[in-house]
Amino acid sequence: MTKPDYLDELEAEAIHILREVAGQFEKPALLFSGGKDSITLVRLAEKAFRPGKFPFPLVHIDTGHNFEETIRYRDEMVARIGEKLIVGHVQDDIDAGRVVEQKGKNASRNQLQTVTLLNTIARHQFDACIGGARRDEEKARAKERVFSVRDEFGQWNPKSQRPELWDLYNGKIHKGENVRVFPISNWTELDVWNYIRRENIPLPSIYFAHERDVITRNGQLMAASPFLNMDDEDVVQRKNVRFRTVGDMSCTAAVESYAFEIDDIIAEISASNISERGARMDDKVSEAAMEDRKKGGYF
Repeated sequence: MTKPDYLDELEAEAIHILREVAGQFEKPALLFSGGKDSITLVRLAEKAFRPGKFPFPLVHIDTGHNFEETIRYRDEMVARIGEKLIVGHVQDDIDAGRVVEQKGKNASRNQLQTVTLLNTIARHQFDACIGGARRDEEKARAKERVFSVRDEFGQWNPKSQRPELWDLYNGKIHKGENVRVFPISNWTELDVWNYIRRENIPLPSIYFAHERDVITRNGQLMAASPFLNMDDEDVVQRKNVRFRTVGDMSCTAAVESYAFEIDDIIAEISASNISERGARMDDKVSEAAMEDRKKGGYF
């Protein structure tokens, strides 16, 4: 008998978690960013529930400052798989005065997503939100359980996480609470890339090396775009770059790269001593930046 590949074991665990969500919750949702981790979750959901429909919609929180390539990929993928997509727009909350857009050179809409996410959860009464967070992304992620309970205000308390012995997941919640679920919590960035290669999963083009106009800001290469508050100090250069993570264009940095194929990307990541989240400007605000946002309701 052939011993299962380690990717088979990770896949089986993730499928088990997705089916637990379907069995324990009344109105779950899969949070979809257009990034490789949430794309991997979609493939896992296909394996968990096909030939039936997903027992949850896909939910995208759109800052309005996304990469064009990501939005195009999202729409093409949803059309291909035939599943329901719900989009929450940060611009709607800005227009309604529920959030105030940041000013200044380093302004970003990234943190404004929290309000839109919580409003979307409340509007649709989701009791579980599936996401692609991994424990190797950032140290605050490692404090999560697979089923991570949020209170009626959407807030997370790292000291009140439930034990998950023997892969038993407790989805019982009080009215108004919800659970964030992380099926690929035990995966690494390299695991995701190896799985994408094995499954031949298409990705947005920005994950692969390409020529792009960039500026250097705070030591990071940022895509030159109308969403950056640029001034005379910002010198636009044409470089070969790719993005290790997908987010708001105002806070997601590129890396110089000639990794045009997936094998090149895997080799590049294997040799890197900088984490994937090292390319996110929003994580550099403080040592506890991610944890503070999570406590406030960020995914």
